[in-house]
Amino acid sequence: MVHEHEAANRAAIPRLLPWSSDGKPCWLSPESEGGFLSQLADAVEADLVRDARELLAEAHGLLGEGRELAVHELRFVASRLAESLADVLRVAESRGMRLGVGDPTVDDDLDELGEEGLKAGE
Repeated sequence: MVHEHEAANRAAIPRLLPWSSDGKPCWLSPESEGGFLSQLADAVEADLVRDARELLAEAHGLLGEGRELAVHELRFVASRLAESLADVLRVAESRGMRLGVGDPTVDDDLDELGEEGLKAGE
């Protein structure tokens, strides 16, 4: 059972938006919940999750056909999957914070990976 104090603390946490600016996370004030930007963020999150689901189905199809993929094809599929995973993790992190189960400080590793990608040996 959630106590009123805990619910009030969660409501005071800014919302992590599903986009960034200059590689930095964007936040929405808790007072803006239900407003235009909040609704836009909901729509973008839904699009990102839907796109990830479609991409995963396409990747399964490509990888499961039993044919050999060229290195550039594998790299393309892996790159799109990594981008999609970063997007969905941002959505999950945002939703977790709003439910009170996530850390209200964003893990900058996602932003760094999005900009630089994984390097060999990391």
